[in-house]
Amino acid sequence: MKTLIGGAIAVLLGVVGLAVWFSEFLALLAGCIPPVLLLGGGLALYLGFDELKDSWKKEEGVDTPAPQDDKAKIEELEKKLDELKKEK
Repeated sequence: MKTLIGGAIAVLLGVVGLAVWFSEFLALLAGCIPPVLLLGGGLALYLGFDELKDSWKKEEGVDTPAPQDDKAKIEELEKKLDELKKEK
């Protein structure tokens, strides 16, 4: 119940404050929108460029390991496992 009353008071004060300082609110809004757009646009550019770089790497095959490397690693790990089993 306290939260409901506190919320109602906050809304009432917000409406009164907005009505009294409406021109200041518009000035604040006008001052906040360009930096938010600038930061949001910069983030979108960065993420888009990063995604584009990833797609370039996939097309070039840089991210895909060579099949021979996998087989060699598996064989090496199997030998190590056999050695550890023999030690026990």
